[in-house]
Amino acid sequence: MTVEATTLDELDAIPVVHGFVWRPIRRRFGIRAFGVNAYTSEGVGRQIVEEHDETRLGHQELYVVVRGRARFTLDGEDHDAPAGTLVFIRDPAVKRVAVAEEDGTVVLAVGGAPGKPYEVSAWEALFATIPHTRAERWDEAIAILEEALRERPGHPATLYNLACVEARAGRAPGALVHLQEAVQREPSYAELARKDSDFAAIRDEPAFPG
Repeated sequence: MTVEATTLDELDAIPVVHGFVWRPIRRRFGIRAFGVNAYTSEGVGRQIVEEHDETRLGHQELYVVVRGRARFTLDGEDHDAPAGTLVFIRDPAVKRVAVAEEDGTVVLAVGGAPGKPYEVSAWEALFATIPHTRAERWDEAIAILEEALRERPGHPATLYNLACVEARAGRAPGALVHLQEAVQREPSYAELARKDSDFAAIRDEPAFPG
């Protein structure tokens, strides 16, 4: 199908953390040219854009307040953003966060790294597993992460997240293999794993990264 249409309210609504709700657009349509998603909030005063920067990915981002009102804080400076406001963040290092100032606020986000072919961000697969891990539907969650890993073999964050889910699912051998590979590719994951409650069941295994 070359043309598809839906509404923002018909998108999946996946609560993540700190009150913000992910509304997957890129994943819904299978968009491969650019990153685009929408966000709502669990209430006034709750986050609608999580606090983060884009230093690691090098993304520039454009936020569009489609409905309602938000308050953006960019490197500590507040910006009122009623419906129709466009907030462009050119520098990936800018720390950003936004909260909803009205019920029903919707923020659209579009992003990508200048001069580079678009790659799907690893966090999308992690967010997509959230409804399944909360319901302990381990097979579904693992399948999402395995698909992401086939798309980007050896991706450290995806390997780590897959190991987390496998450990919680009681699949120790797979969890240890994937965690070891994640640590080989990104050594900082070793310290994170030592503190991560997801690995409580396998932390005493001899093969657990030390």
